[in-house]
Amino acid sequence: MSVNTETNIEPAAATWRFKLGIALVCLAIGMWLCVPLAAWAGVPNTRIAAITGIIFIVNKVLLLLVIAVMGKSGFQQLKGKIFGVFKLAPDTSVSSGRYKLGLVMFCLPLLTSWLEPYIDAVAPGLRPNIWQFQLLGDVMFLASFFVLGGNFWEKIRSLFIRTSRVVYTPTAE
Repeated sequence: MSVNTETNIEPAAATWRFKLGIALVCLAIGMWLCVPLAAWAGVPNTRIAAITGIIFIVNKVLLLLVIAVMGKSGFQQLKGKIFGVFKLAPDTSVSSGRYKLGLVMFCLPLLTSWLEPYIDAVAPGLRPNIWQFQLLGDVMFLASFFVLGGNFWEKIRSLFIRTSRVVYTPTAE
């Protein structure tokens, strides 16, 4: 299966999309500074908890927005700069097992962050409120894009292109 996005991928050397993607990543990271600043300012604990929850959910949305804005070429450039030291597997095609693992890594953090408020409302205290688990979910979500490979970026990007079409090609698996 391949996705025809009807666009050419150009290098993202200094494009506005790449710069905006980097700015969104910095915003997602920088938003966490609001939590200690609110604690330092004497904001009540309930509001700090609400701020933390809002930031957690907004970060997930921002990460998806970064994917849409940067596209495959931007991701390749960013990955090359950050992980250029390590030899990673080629992004063209991944095995079936690797793809399934990547989908679990992609969906599990999204599903758990979506269900958190409902679990807390139905059974308060059931879910441990440990920030390390939330960090693990964010790291797992980001790592899923490396596990899924470059073709997954094109699939995500095509969600945001109105004229994209899916073209099925027979493959032997």
